Amino acid sequence: MAHKHRTTLTLYARRRWSALFAALAAALGGLLVAVTLGASPAAAEPPTPPSASEAATMLGDLTEKGEGSMDGYSREKFPHWADQGDNCNTREAVLKRDGKGVETGSDCYPTKGSWTSPYDGETWTKPSDLDIDHVVPLAESWRSGASGWTQDKRKELANNLKIAQLLAVTDNVNQEKGDKDPAEWMPSESGYHCTYARMWIWVKHTYDMTADSQEKAALKKALGTC
Repeated sequence: MAHKHRTTLTLYARRRWSALFAALAAALGGLLVAVTLGASPAAAEPPTPPSASEAATMLGDLTEKGEGSMDGYSREKFPHWADQGDNCNTREAVLKRDGKGVETGSDCYPTKGSWTSPYDGETWTKPSDLDIDHVVPLAESWRSGASGWTQDKRKELANNLKIAQLLAVTDNVNQEKGDKDPAEWMPSESGYHCTYARMWIWVKHTYDMTADSQEKAALKKALGTC
């Protein structure tokens, strides 16, 4: 009887330890998942551009040169809306990043959300009312040196989310901007001029683009509002 009692106790102890180990493993697994998911949170806004003083230094570094020719230009030479992972292309990734309360389908296309365009302060609830603007327009990039780049480098620029150069904005405002530089067009929201100039300079400096004298003067003026 004593042997049978000890065996029963041993089985009971093993079961208790097994249950404890299972609970501990589950807890650690949950912690690991939480840490993994929290390791790379989705960006909630574009990357912060350089400060006004840093941007002023970068502006001084830009080679001053008149704009080049549009000969040979085509948007197809800047392959854009590339795959950004999680079933999202570049456009969809920017819409997810720049919106509030954004919900998407399995294809990453937004089904719900609101977006406030920094250029004019207007808020929209339909993705179709928004364009994804290249702060430095692709045609402007072409005239500022990109005409001599490889196709891969132009594709990198067109889809680069690591610098502040892609924004969700009101579609007709983006169409009004076209390929104009800051000497010809600035956002109607004057309070955004400082940020816009810092972004523009960051893009051109990162890719070693040129800038003409009028463009530089307009950017310097905009930095003065910071």
